[in-house]
Amino acid sequence: MKKSPVSGLKPWLIQRFTAIYLLFFFLFLLIYFAFYQPVSYEIWRDSMSSAEFIVPTSVFFIVLLVHAWVGLRDVVLDYIKPLSLRITALALLALFLISMAAWVMLVLFAAT
Repeated sequence: MKKSPVSGLKPWLIQRFTAIYLLFFFLFLLIYFAFYQPVSYEIWRDSMSSAEFIVPTSVFFIVLLVHAWVGLRDVVLDYIKPLSLRITALALLALFLISMAAWVMLVLFAAT
């Protein structure tokens, strides 16, 4: 029996590694804001628009969208059987996630 090219160890590993990055980013934010609570919006905005936050936050959103792609792609492949409907659903999902990535980058880099 030949394996499908879209299933297997690679998507599973991607899903796990992205989940680990998401976890560590959330822990970093919890620790950071527990010890360095901003006292005003301006201070918070200045700290969040620094390069130390822009890069990891950008990576966070890219990793989040990749994590979402792998998970939702698996759901589409498992539950949508007609090929034409499956391709349409995957194309719409990809378009949505790419547009979300563009919007996030626009918001993050407009803040600098």
